[in-house]
Amino acid sequence: MYVCVCIKKKKSSSHPSGGVHPSFSSGPLPEARKLEGSLPNLLFYGPPGTGKTSTILAAARELYGPELYKQRVLELNASDERGIQVIREKVKNFAQLTVAGTRSDGKPCPPFKIIILDEADSMTAPAQAALRRTMEKESRSTRFCLICNYISRIIEPLTSRCSKFRFNPLADQVQEKRLLEICEKEKLKYTIEVVPTKMINDLLQVCLKGSFEKQEFAVMSMVNEGYAATQILSQLHDCIIEQDLSDEHKSVITEKMAVVDKCLSDGADEYLQLLSLCSAIVPQAPQNN
Repeated sequence: MYVCVCIKKKKSSSHPSGGVHPSFSSGPLPEARKLEGSLPNLLFYGPPGTGKTSTILAAARELYGPELYKQRVLELNASDERGIQVIREKVKNFAQLTVAGTRSDGKPCPPFKIIILDEADSMTAPAQAALRRTMEKESRSTRFCLICNYISRIIEPLTSRCSKFRFNPLADQVQEKRLLEICEKEKLKYTIEVVPTKMINDLLQVCLKGSFEKQEFAVMSMVNEGYAATQILSQLHDCIIEQDLSDEHKSVITEKMAVVDKCLSDGADEYLQLLSLCSAIVPQAPQNN
C-alpha cells in the first residue's frame, strides 16, 4: 500500500519523468511553456495506465504554477458525473469564469482555463452534445482535455474539435525503471522477483493438500502483502503446468484460471477470485481422484 501511495505522489509531478508518457516529452506535446496561447482542445485515448491523466495534469501545473492551478483547472471524472446536468452546471459555470491573476514567479501565464474530463467515454450522448455547444461558445477562454479508453464512444462532433493523441502501453523496461527510481527516492526495500517462488509453491501445496482455512489464510496473506492477483495468477499458471497432474486435471484448472482472469479484468474482488481458484484446484488433487 505504501508503494502505491509513493507512485501516486510521483506520477503527479510536473517533471517530464513524473508519470508523463515518454512519447510526449517531445513532438506532439512539447514543453508546456511553449503552448502559451496556442493550446488546442485535446483528446487523449488509449489503454488504462498509460499516463493520459498524468500528462495533462503535469502540463497544467507547468502552465499555471502552484498558485493559479486550482483557479484555472477543473478536473472531473465523467464516469461519476456523466449526465447533462453536470455539463450545464459545473462545466458551463467554470468555463464562464473570468480569467485573472498572474504567476508570482514572473513566468508567462496562458489566457485560458483548462477543463479535464477523465473517462469521457462514459458520458451520455446528450451530455456529449451539450459539451460540444459549450466548447464552441467558450473557445476563447477555455480549453478542454477529454480522456478516454475508447475513442469510438466519443461523438464525432467532439473528436473533430480536438487534437487527438493515442497513448500506447508503456514498455515493461520503462515501468521497471520508473518503479526502481521511486523505490530509491523513497528509500524502500524491494526485490526484483515479482512474487517469491516459495510463496507461489506454498499456495499451490495448500490448495492440493490443505484445508479451506489454510487456503483462506494463504490467499489473505498474499493480498495483504500487496501482490497483484493477475501476477499471482500468471506465476501460479506456470507452476501448475510443471506439476505432476494429468492433462485433464490441468485443463480444468487452467480453464478456471481463464475465468478468474476475465473477472479480474472486469474489476472483480482479488481476494474472492483467488479463493475461488483455490477451491477449484482442490478437487483436481491426486488424493481426491
